[in-house]
Amino acid sequence: MPNIKSAKKRVKVIEAKTLRNKMIKSDLRTALKKAEAAVADNAENKAEAVKVAIKKVDMACTKGIIHKNKAARKKSQLAKSLNA
Repeated sequence: MPNIKSAKKRVKVIEAKTLRNKMIKSDLRTALKKAEAAVADNAENKAEAVKVAIKKVDMACTKGIIHKNKAARKKSQLAKSLNA
């Protein structure tokens, strides 16, 4: 454990940020899986599921959880699968 006050604070801040990043990433994965399943099953709510997934991808990109190129690639793949 750190002894210096600022180092102790950094540990706490990093833990909080890690939890937030983990939550956003988990939410993103769930939305992507739901969208892919909806498109694969040809469900009537597939457009809505893809829309939600794209929103989650954009949010993760904005927060710096995923790279902007990965976000663009995921959005492109989702749109392509929806239109196929």
